[in-house]
Amino acid sequence: MIVCKFWGVFVVLDADRVRVGIVGLGKMGIMHACLLSTFANVEVGALCDKSRLMRKIAKRAFSGAQVTDTLEGFSGLDLDAVYVLTPIPSHYSIIKQIYGAGLVKNVFVEKTLTSNYSHSAELCSLSEHQGGITMVGYMKRFGVTFNQAKQLLEKQVLGELVSFEAYAFSSDFADVPVGSVLSKARGGVIEDLGSHVVDLAEWFFGDLQVAETKVNSQISLGSEDDIGFSVTNKEGLRGHFEVSWRKNNYRMPEFGLSIQGTKGVLDVNDDEVKLSLNGSVPKRWYRHDMADNVGFLLGGPEYYRENQQFIQAIIGGEAPESSFRSTLKVDYILEQVRQRANEKV
Repeated sequence: MIVCKFWGVFVVLDADRVRVGIVGLGKMGIMHACLLSTFANVEVGALCDKSRLMRKIAKRAFSGAQVTDTLEGFSGLDLDAVYVLTPIPSHYSIIKQIYGAGLVKNVFVEKTLTSNYSHSAELCSLSEHQGGITMVGYMKRFGVTFNQAKQLLEKQVLGELVSFEAYAFSSDFADVPVGSVLSKARGGVIEDLGSHVVDLAEWFFGDLQVAETKVNSQISLGSEDDIGFSVTNKEGLRGHFEVSWRKNNYRMPEFGLSIQGTKGVLDVNDDEVKLSLNGSVPKRWYRHDMADNVGFLLGGPEYYRENQQFIQAIIGGEAPESSFRSTLKVDYILEQVRQRANEKV
C-alpha cells in the first residue's frame, strides 16, 4: 500500500493495482476498457451501461468485473477511479452523481467536460473540493506530431507569432439527410470535433479570445454542423478555425494547424510536421519516423498514452496536463463561439 497526498487530502492506494470503473460502453467505453485491461497495474473492476446487450457482452469480456445498469452498482467496490465515456450531454449529471455519492475522487471524462461552461466550472470546483485527480480526454496532446510542433514553438523557431489557421474535419454526417436529429445527440460539431483543435491551440498559444463567428445549421434546426470563428490573444496573434463534420473524403477525422511567424511557417497535422523557414528548404517530420510506439495499439497511440498518464497521476499524486481546471478554457471558448453566433440570429 502507498499513501498519496492530493491537495491536502491523504488517500491510500494499492501500489500494484489501480481499480477502475467504466461508465458507458459505446465505442469509446469499449476501447478504454480494453486498453486499461492491458496495463499490469490496472484492474477493470466495474462497468455500467443502460444497454442490456452491452452489459451481456461486458460480462463475457470482463468476467471478474461488476456489471450494472446504474451508478449505484459501483458502491462498495473500492474503486480508485471512474471513466465517464458517455455522450457529452450526459457528462455533467453523471460526474456530479459520482462526487455526490462519494464513489471516487479520481475521474477521467472524454471531451468535452460538459456541454456548457457554467457546468464545467462547477465540476472543477467540486473536483478540487474532493481532492482527486481529474483528466479530460484531449488525446491530441499525446500525438507525436503535435508534441513535435509544441517543442518547436517553445524554441521560438518561428520568431514572433503572427497568425494561425486551424481545422477539424470529418465525414461523419456528410451524407445525413436534412431533418435528421443524429448530429444533435453528439452535442454539436464544435464540442465533438472542434474541441480537439481548440484545445491544441490553447495548449500552443494560450489565452485566446473569440472574435467573429459563423455557425451553419445544415442538418436540422439548431444543429451545429459547420462552424468558422476567429480569435486573438493579448500578444496580437490572430487565428481562425474551420470545423465541419460534413466534409467528404475524410474517412477518419483530421486535425491541423498552419502557424505563421516572422521567420516562417509551421504546418502540423496528425501525420506530419513541416517547418518552412524563410529562404530555407522545408524540413519535415513524418509520424511513422517518430517512434510512435506504445505498449498496446488500439484506436491510436494517443489513447494509450493518455491512459498511461492518468494512471501514473493517480499513483504519483500529480495532476495531468489536461485536468478539469487546465482545460476549462476550452469550454469557455466554445461557449463564447455560441454566444457570438446567437447574437447574429
